[in-house]
Amino acid sequence: MRRGPSSERTIILAPVGRDAQVAAALIGEAGYQADIAGDLPTLLGEVESGAGLAVIADEAIKTADLRGMMRWLNEQPPWSDFPIVLLTRQGGGPERNPDAMRLGHILGNVTFIERPFHPTTLVSVVGSAVRGRRRQYQTRAILEHLTESESLLQTALDAGNLGALELHLPGFELEASATCKASFGRLPSEPLSYADVLASVHPDDRERRREALERAISAGTDYSIEYRNIWPDGSQHWVDVRARPVRGRDGSIASLVGVSSDITARKRAEIERETLLSQLAAERTALAELTATLEQRVEQRTADLMNEVAARERAQEQLRQAQKMETIGQLTGGVAHDFNNLLMAVMGNLELLRKRMPDDPRLHRLIHGALQGAERGASLTQRLLAFARQQDLKAEPVDLCALVKGMVELLERSLGPRVVLKLDLRQALPPARIDANQLELAVLNLAINARDAMPDGGTIEIKVSECRIDGDSTLAPGSYLELSVIDTGTGMPPEILKRAIEPFFSSKPLGKGTGLGLSMVHGLAVQLGGALQLASTLGKGTTATLLLPVATSAPMTERRVYAPQKVRRSAVILFVDDDPLIAMSTTEMLEDLGHRVIGASSGRHALDILKSDQPIDLMMTDHVMPGMTGLELAAASRQLRPSLPILLATGYAELPEGTQIDVPRLAKPYHQDHLRDRLDQLLS
Repeated sequence: MRRGPSSERTIILAPVGRDAQVAAALIGEAGYQADIAGDLPTLLGEVESGAGLAVIADEAIKTADLRGMMRWLNEQPPWSDFPIVLLTRQGGGPERNPDAMRLGHILGNVTFIERPFHPTTLVSVVGSAVRGRRRQYQTRAILEHLTESESLLQTALDAGNLGALELHLPGFELEASATCKASFGRLPSEPLSYADVLASVHPDDRERRREALERAISAGTDYSIEYRNIWPDGSQHWVDVRARPVRGRDGSIASLVGVSSDITARKRAEIERETLLSQLAAERTALAELTATLEQRVEQRTADLMNEVAARERAQEQLRQAQKMETIGQLTGGVAHDFNNLLMAVMGNLELLRKRMPDDPRLHRLIHGALQGAERGASLTQRLLAFARQQDLKAEPVDLCALVKGMVELLERSLGPRVVLKLDLRQALPPARIDANQLELAVLNLAINARDAMPDGGTIEIKVSECRIDGDSTLAPGSYLELSVIDTGTGMPPEILKRAIEPFFSSKPLGKGTGLGLSMVHGLAVQLGGALQLASTLGKGTTATLLLPVATSAPMTERRVYAPQKVRRSAVILFVDDDPLIAMSTTEMLEDLGHRVIGASSGRHALDILKSDQPIDLMMTDHVMPGMTGLELAAASRQLRPSLPILLATGYAELPEGTQIDVPRLAKPYHQDHLRDRLDQLLS
């Protein structure tokens, strides 16, 4: 594939209307090259000559012969994953359009944009695709360099008749080359495990070999030994093994990497030479010098086994990190959903276990500790959902000054003795409409960021005041409260400040931050109807301000405890979930509450049960399921049993746009008492 500017250009295929011209103009204004293709063969020819991505209108390929395009995509080299942006009509996304879903499966790396599209959306998607294509080209260069280096290394090993080996710790899994296997009497096609090596060692050499290996692993020194081994045919041979410890990221020894050589001929010569020592003294000296030279060359070549292996591992680690970041950015919502399901199973089973435990305080403490860990996992899920703006917030009127005062002890303990905490809280401020728990996490996050920006200590001031937003702002006009966290730290230059709230962007050293902190705070503020504003001066400090909407009612002084009406009878509940863990734990909780449960693993399965004469008092269903979602199942069930109560269990805060049915929801992960209260409401 040709490199150069053309390798990053955009090829556009949209023969109907002005979509092609508009898209080309927008992409060109953004600084990227864009060319228009009149038909599919022309587009394929342009792609084969070098391109960064293709923008295709779905009507141009919906009925076209895509075999040529599929052949080119399937024959891409391993480093390449050619991106395609598919323009669909409004309402024609993959969730609602089988044709779009089919094209997505055929074309592979596809991003869907519904028309009419916003210019910023198109430019953003094209920019992301071009950057991803650049990373693919970088990966290709790295792989080409590694391939060349591996070829040179193999040539050197072959020249010295050396076998390569790697012993992975702590499991002692052995990887051996064909030459190494030959040193132990094995053919290249035959397996050679570490147990095989141990069994082949001559009985008189086993203890000496074991001590050498343990010394290398415990002290981190080189492993070098010559010993006898018995081949499968019963013959005795000598092998010379030299290896060097390779440490993992945590500093522990991860493996021994080295070389082996069959020195049987040399050893036999040495034995014969000992019988003729008096007559062959001069030859012995010459041979010893030659042996020393060979050993130096072997050591040098080994030092060179080692540098190439380290370079390859670094390149692979960089590639893995890049791919991991890309995947996390795309799958945050899905991870949170799956994590909620796991926590649901853990919390449900722990609660049931606690109810059945004997009256042993120590066991109850252990169960309580496990539940606390699960609750912390739920908090982590909320941070992920905050980043994706999908968390289920409980916004209510809260006295913001009282909330900050209540955090003083936690903040002082988190900031440490070298940071002075000051408060500037105005009097008689109206309440803010917020989720108190999530806002506490946001304030703590901002304070810790401020602490990290002051490595030599300093002052952090938290201010709360009221302001008015007029119509010239992106926020809705009205009254807001300003909560500012001000530090006297190093500050940020303009280029860093501009990107500070971008997901996964961090100015901290590698391993010191995830880049999700400010993104989470920003997502929380936006979901509450406010905003996060950052101001910074290099060398003088940073001010992070949360703008939060003022509540229309007074703050709640105490929470009202809902006492649900107890159900007078055992209900028959149809429970629908495709996850076996969730199905098992929730079924146990429902049966523990006295209900009879009918399980279904899919929406289709549930509909078959609803069509029968089976008496059912309530249906409880998950939302995200393959084939048919919980909302689709609820809509279909209304046609069969219009009066059947339905409870939707979901980990997402918002249901998809265009939802036509309104059903009660239960947020995951939930406790058994939450489940009981919700069921009592619906069944009473």
